[in-house]
Amino acid sequence: MCISLRRRQRGVTLIELVLFIVIVGVASAAILGVMSLTTQRSADPQLRKQALAIAEGMLEEIELARFTYCDPQDPAAATAASAGECATPEGPGQEAGGVGRPYDNVNDYVAAYDAPTSYTTDAAGVGFPAGYAASVVIRPVTTLQDHAPATLLVGLRITVTVAYGDKQQVVLDGYRTRYAPNNIP
Repeated sequence: MCISLRRRQRGVTLIELVLFIVIVGVASAAILGVMSLTTQRSADPQLRKQALAIAEGMLEEIELARFTYCDPQDPAAATAASAGECATPEGPGQEAGGVGRPYDNVNDYVAAYDAPTSYTTDAAGVGFPAGYAASVVIRPVTTLQDHAPATLLVGLRITVTVAYGDKQQVVLDGYRTRYAPNNIP
């Protein structure tokens, strides 16, 4: 008895090879397309972190400024219990002959309440990186309690907005209260 041994086929045909190349090519193109779309649409953490650092620096600078009834150079600044007791009462906008940044009072950072004021440098005069713009809005807060009289200015709400990139922005809010009206460091 003779048994013929058939040889097994080895390798792939040309059609199988072409199909494999086409399938792998389409899958690779799809994966690269998704990765490209994802990286284009994702936020750049470095740009956001820089904008956040600028906003935090501006907010800290403003919150560390005094909040008094009088201009700190006023002789009655240490004893005044209201704006009526001052020769130079504090209001929005820097006083004539005032010093540059950092300013001596919180409300010197804006020209008017509820109106944005733009800044392009930090307190040391160093310009912000290209593509970043900061603006500050200060709003008066007349009451922190339900029973306080609304005519009494007890604090300021400070909003710092830093715009960067393609219509992206970081917004930080802070409050500065008049906790010690005659505290002049």
